[in-house]
Amino acid sequence: MTRTLTPPRPRRRLRAISLATVTAVVLAAGVAATSAQAAGSTLQAAAAESGRYFGTAIAANKLSESAYTTIANREFNMITAENEMKLDATEPNQNQFNFTNGDRIVSWARSNGKQVRGHTLAWHSQQPGWMQNMSGSALRSAMLNHVTQVATHYRGQIHSWDVVNEAFADGSSGARRDSNLQRTGNDWIEAAFRAARAADPNAKLCYNDYNTDDWTHAKTQAVYNLVRDFKARGVPIDCVGLQSHFNSQSPVPSNYQTTLSSFAALGVDVQITELDIEGSGSAQADNYRRVVEACLAVSRCTGISVWGVRDTDSWRASGTPLLFDGNGNKKAAYTSTLNALNGGSTPDPDPEPGDGCTVTVSRANEWGDRFNVSLAVSGSSTWRVSIGLQGAQSLQNSWNATVSGTSGTLTATPNGAGNNFGITVYKNGSTNLPTATCSVP
Repeated sequence: MTRTLTPPRPRRRLRAISLATVTAVVLAAGVAATSAQAAGSTLQAAAAESGRYFGTAIAANKLSESAYTTIANREFNMITAENEMKLDATEPNQNQFNFTNGDRIVSWARSNGKQVRGHTLAWHSQQPGWMQNMSGSALRSAMLNHVTQVATHYRGQIHSWDVVNEAFADGSSGARRDSNLQRTGNDWIEAAFRAARAADPNAKLCYNDYNTDDWTHAKTQAVYNLVRDFKARGVPIDCVGLQSHFNSQSPVPSNYQTTLSSFAALGVDVQITELDIEGSGSAQADNYRRVVEACLAVSRCTGISVWGVRDTDSWRASGTPLLFDGNGNKKAAYTSTLNALNGGSTPDPDPEPGDGCTVTVSRANEWGDRFNVSLAVSGSSTWRVSIGLQGAQSLQNSWNATVSGTSGTLTATPNGAGNNFGITVYKNGSTNLPTATCSVP
């Protein structure tokens, strides 16, 4: 958490993307097998339908509060310790480690069948006093020892570690943050990742930061270049965490999905790690929907965690930024998030080049009575896409494809303009994203 914001005959596979009720049909040797799932009634159940997680940050001192743990246990399946695994909590005195509260959270999570994100191993902030007063080679050794000892203690219990947190400066420079860790040498981030991999080979290793949501920002590009360099040189990195703290001064950017997909294209998972969006009512609900739909449109966006359970548990409580109010009631933002998760894409677990086709669906421009839907087909240049409009939605317009039908189920086929096409949909009372499946005729 940051303290500062500013397809013998080729087999054909039907792949479903963005389904509220997921139905997968696999055609092989003339035998059809069909399975279906009902919409998830909780955040974790709805996210699990598309193979993702939905998590939250937990504070150890609230584990005795039944109203708090009831919501957390019901709704979330990935748990992050809010402060209890940070440097000052786990190594208050040099080489004297304290895992009591971190262990309480891990024990609660695992006993309730949940996974755990580790947060964080190396960070310029929330360092214990003894570390703040160190520099140079002594600090480098102490940092690597901390990474090794903490990751070793939790070996086999952590899904993903935020190995390094917030190492880049805000603003237009794209530079590293000036910190005592940075001053030990520019390779300190790489060293931390290598130490973490040695200590816990099975945990996913993430770089985590805030204000990296807008693809055009210098800080976003700097993190992208770091990840690209690490992947090129074989430095162990598995994921990028976007904190995604939003408010009216720092809104959800229009290119948020581009940011997610661009990182994913480097060969890493993307996790939304600390989501909170200040506001209330329909505006806040719509912003949560946009974030969820962006993640669902990117197959390597593997999960979302909100930073806290109820508004009153948030570090930004006055901005009422979470999905439950202070009394534990579900807000409009909860409903929009659940609905978006239930309309989510299902990544193909076994993608094969030339084996059928895949279509991804995302929301584009939006107006009061209508919105644009972008569809992108991959895997074949000859395809048929079935588009399921939601509720009373109707087709206003289409481009770059031949689209038949005006309501219910539409059929799109290529018209020579390529594999990217779109439609404009009149809402008629439903803002839900249409569903789509792709087949090779």
